[in-house]
Amino acid sequence: MAFVATEHLTGISAPQCGPGNNDCNSTPVLTLLPRQHYQPDLPSPHALCIRMTLAADRRQTQTAFELNIDIRAVIRALFRTATSQPLSLLPPIVIRFPSFAFEDAWIFALCVAAVRSGASFVHCAPAASASAAPAAATAAAQVVCPDGTRVGHAECCPFVPLAQDLQKNLFENECGEDAHEVFRLTFHDAITISQKSPSAGGGADGSFLLFPDQEPNFPGNEGTDDSVQALLPFLQRHNVTAGDLIQFAGAVAIGNCPGAPRLEFLAGRPNAKRLPARNLIPLPSDSVDRILSRFADAGNFSPFEVVSLLASHSIARADHVDPKIQAAPFDSTPFTFDTQVYLEVLLHGTGFPGSKNNSGEVKSPLPLGNLAINGGKGNDTGEMRLQSDFAISRDPRTACFWQGFVNQQTFMANSFKAAMSKLAVLGNDRAKLVDCSDVVPKPVTTRVKPASFPATKSSKDLELVCASPFPSLSIDAGPRETLIPHCPDGSQNCP
Repeated sequence: MAFVATEHLTGISAPQCGPGNNDCNSTPVLTLLPRQHYQPDLPSPHALCIRMTLAADRRQTQTAFELNIDIRAVIRALFRTATSQPLSLLPPIVIRFPSFAFEDAWIFALCVAAVRSGASFVHCAPAASASAAPAAATAAAQVVCPDGTRVGHAECCPFVPLAQDLQKNLFENECGEDAHEVFRLTFHDAITISQKSPSAGGGADGSFLLFPDQEPNFPGNEGTDDSVQALLPFLQRHNVTAGDLIQFAGAVAIGNCPGAPRLEFLAGRPNAKRLPARNLIPLPSDSVDRILSRFADAGNFSPFEVVSLLASHSIARADHVDPKIQAAPFDSTPFTFDTQVYLEVLLHGTGFPGSKNNSGEVKSPLPLGNLAINGGKGNDTGEMRLQSDFAISRDPRTACFWQGFVNQQTFMANSFKAAMSKLAVLGNDRAKLVDCSDVVPKPVTTRVKPASFPATKSSKDLELVCASPFPSLSIDAGPRETLIPHCPDGSQNCP
C-alpha cells in the first residue's frame, strides 16, 4: 500500500500502487511526490518509495536518533538512512522538529502515513524549536521541599502544595466545569500580546487576576469571571505570581481529563503591570483569515499549531454563545480529551441546541438534548458547533490538519502539548524561566476509546474538503441521536 502526498494536498491521498511495484504487494510503502514549488534534494524528481517494514523488536523503542532540523534535512536524512539498510534493522525513528515545520505538509504526510500504515518504528513528535528550550531545564530531582517532595529546582516547591490545594478545593480531581473554565483562562490570558503593537499586552502575565473587575468584561472574555473569582483565593494563599498561577492551574486542570497530556510548566512569569488592549481575543464569529492572523501576530503560530490548540475544544462547553442555554458541549465527550471533536465538527449540521441566529454559531450534527427527547427530564444540552471551528475544518489551509487528527489520539495530544508549551510563555523569556514540569500532577490514565460516529451518524454525513483518505470508524449503537452527558460521571443530572 502506498500513501501519496500530492502537490495540492496537505495530507495523504488515496492509496496508490504503480504497475510493477512489487513492494506494494508485500509491505506498506510511503511515496512522497514533491510539490510544484518545492523540489527537495532527492534522487528522483518525481517520487521515492520507502519500504516501511514493521519493526521486528518493539522493545528497541528506548533507542532512537533525533532529527531536530529543517524539513529538507529531515527528509534527506530519513531517506538516506532508510536506503542504507533494511528498516527492520533500524532503531525506532523519532522525528523531532520545530513545530513551524508543519507549515509544510511533507512531515505531516510522512507522520500520518507512517502511523496509519502500522510502522511502529516512526514516532511523530512536534516540539518547540531547540533554541526555545528554557535555560533552567528540568534537572534530576535534587531539592527537598518542606513537605519532603523532591523537585528539580527550589523555585518549584511552592507549586507542590498549590497543586494539592487546587485538586482538593477546586477541581475535586474531576474534568468538570471548574477544570474546563480554568483551562480556558490559560488561553485568554496568554493570547493578549501583539508583535505589531508591543504595548498592547504582556501575554501570559496574569493580568486577569490582577485586574479582575475589568479584563473579564472585555470582548471575547464572557464567562471568564467565574474562573478568575475561583483562582483569586489561591493567589492569596500561595507564594506564586498571577501568571504562573493561571498556567499551572490550567496544567493541573487538564490532567484530570482522560486522554490529556502532561503539560510543560515553566515558573517565573512576572506579574502584569497593566491591562492589555481590548479586541485581542479571537471570536467564534471571526473569519479564518482573521483568526490565523491573530495567532501569527501573537506568537508566530502556524495554521497547524492553531488546529492543534483547538484540541482544547474537546473538553469545552459554552455558556454565552447562546444566552438561552448553559454548558453546551462542542462534542459528545466533553469530559474526555480525545479526537471526537475533530470528527463531529466535520459532520453535516441538522439544527441548533437552543435558539437560532446566534453570532458565532452554526448548525450542529447533534443538537438534541434530553429536554427535547426525554420529556423535559434532566439537564443535558445538545451539541453546539462554533462557526470558527466549522470554518477552520473546511478551509484549504487547515482542513487536512484538522482531518488528520481524527482517531490519532497520541499524535493529537503530542501536537497540542507542543503548541501549549509555546502559548503558555507568550510575553516571557524562556531562558529566564525555571522548568517545574515535574510538579505538574501526572494525568489520569483512563483509557480513551477510539473515535466513532455518534449513533445515527455515518461516513455519509461527512463534509470533507481535504482529499486525504478518511479513517474507517465504528458507529455507536442506538436507534436515536446520541445524548451527551452533562456530568463528569456520565449522568444527566448534576448541580
